[in-house]
Amino acid sequence: MSKIISVLGSTGSIGEQALDVARKSGYKIKALAAGKSIDKLEAQAREFMPETVAVFDPSAANELKNRLDDTPITVLSGSEGVCFAASQKVDIVLNAIVGIAGLKPTFAAMEAKNDIALANKETLVTAGELVNKRAEEQGIKIIPVDSEHSAIFQSLQGAPKGSLKKILLTASGGPFYGKTADELKNVTAAQALKHPNWSMGNKITIDSATLMNKGLEVIEAVHLFGVSADDIEVLVHRQSILHSAVELCDGAVIGQMGTPDMRLPIEYAITWPERGDLCCERLSLADVGTLTFARPDMETFRCLKLCINAIKAGGLKPAAANGANEEAVALFLSGKIGFTDIADLVEAAIEAQPTVEEYTLDDVFEADKNARSLVLQIINFR
Repeated sequence: MSKIISVLGSTGSIGEQALDVARKSGYKIKALAAGKSIDKLEAQAREFMPETVAVFDPSAANELKNRLDDTPITVLSGSEGVCFAASQKVDIVLNAIVGIAGLKPTFAAMEAKNDIALANKETLVTAGELVNKRAEEQGIKIIPVDSEHSAIFQSLQGAPKGSLKKILLTASGGPFYGKTADELKNVTAAQALKHPNWSMGNKITIDSATLMNKGLEVIEAVHLFGVSADDIEVLVHRQSILHSAVELCDGAVIGQMGTPDMRLPIEYAITWPERGDLCCERLSLADVGTLTFARPDMETFRCLKLCINAIKAGGLKPAAANGANEEAVALFLSGKIGFTDIADLVEAAIEAQPTVEEYTLDDVFEADKNARSLVLQIINFR
């Protein structure tokens, strides 16, 4: 099927896999956007020949513009350039930007009435109520790309409205499953980056190790599926075969299984409500043999519980949790804090964020900024 798409965050793990889907399915790329990895971005631009390429970093954008001077491609810079790329009229915009940097481009895509394939979970974590309201006003669809939320979305196809009873959100458990809090104190970034099942970017891999990623996914699911946090059960599923499931009002449990390959949910988000014919590795349940499920240890991996508490409190507390985590993960990756410090810093930011019932987009960015500042202040005073 013919599709015209834009890919934001094209040089990251999800972005590269999205372009692989486009390559194999013959989709046209209208715009690309990335942070500053211009070697990859130049290669992508020359292969797919989009109308527009945007780079967050202005100096990197200038260099890319010189490199692509022999092409008709327009090169833009900064957040404004990325937002312009998101606003180009296409069948769907895939937003795979990492972090809160993806929030403004989501709104830019919505203003252009583009449907969105959302891999940037921070969009809903930090401003879910605002995003859902604007999407409804614009009449656009937000289709999840995260493997877990895609599985929930797929499992609900054909289910009568109002029949959802509970979401079963699966987690791999990360590289440190079964370890105690004392054992986690001295783990290194290199150890935390060794995910047992998935190949992902550094930030999301650390989030998986702390279970912060699962906490963010709980918040995201609340906004995507209109449920409360109490209606979501997190299950550790080490094999990463059942990507998530739903329990319906009559007790039926319906789930989506597959090999751990992000290309499947990426393609489904692009082709929905149809299905493409992308040749991913096929699942053999006989070869898998056994599927196991267990409850997560939320006392040791505190980030999950902190996120659940944040979404229950509502307002800007999820935005504070996300901002503190982004800053803390960067500090951990640079060797400036320990692994268990991440949860402590997230907790401090949540507690410091005042409870509010209503907020604006500017308030979201202010909460994010304050959370990051608090993290740095705490570290500097140690």
